[in-house]
Amino acid sequence: MDGDFRTSFVREPGALKQHPALVLNADYRPLSYYPLSLWPWQEAIKAAYLDRVDIVAEYDEVVHSPTMTLRIPSVVVLKDYVKPRKRVAFTRFNLFLRDEFLCQYCGSRTELTFDHVIPRAAGGITSWENVVAACSPCNLKKGSKSLRQVGFSLRKPPRQPGAQDLLNLGRKFPPNHLHDSWMDFLYWDAELEA
Repeated sequence: MDGDFRTSFVREPGALKQHPALVLNADYRPLSYYPLSLWPWQEAIKAAYLDRVDIVAEYDEVVHSPTMTLRIPSVVVLKDYVKPRKRVAFTRFNLFLRDEFLCQYCGSRTELTFDHVIPRAAGGITSWENVVAACSPCNLKKGSKSLRQVGFSLRKPPRQPGAQDLLNLGRKFPPNHLHDSWMDFLYWDAELEA
């Protein structure tokens, strides 16, 4: 099969691949805001067929099987409540989210990596309280020196976030595409209509 055809089909806005379903917990809140809890349309249909979710909203598009025609779900709600994690995993993504995707030294959003506030060479450990998001230029400039030696200061002190902290921070970063049927279930900072 021609590779160009496959690529254009996958990237075509109208392709079925572009119809994700927003997944809500049983309390009608998204499982996560960033990344937004989305399933491919196939997973949403499978979960509905297995009676694990209720379909709350649908796209206008349909899919066909030999025996039936189904509208593609755009919002599904889990039938069983998934208890949110209390402990937040120490990952690069969660660290960047905690620091709002900003270098904690200069405020840049580009070329992000992470840095040990107290360098490992000076006995610093890899922990929530000692690692911050940093842009590559600041990270290179700091190297294994202390903040005082390079004249840096932190935008905010590093600390371990709670799950609710990251959930609230994730609401500041809506994805590029939000389907109209999702808006009643997403609570980003938007002016409410009177």
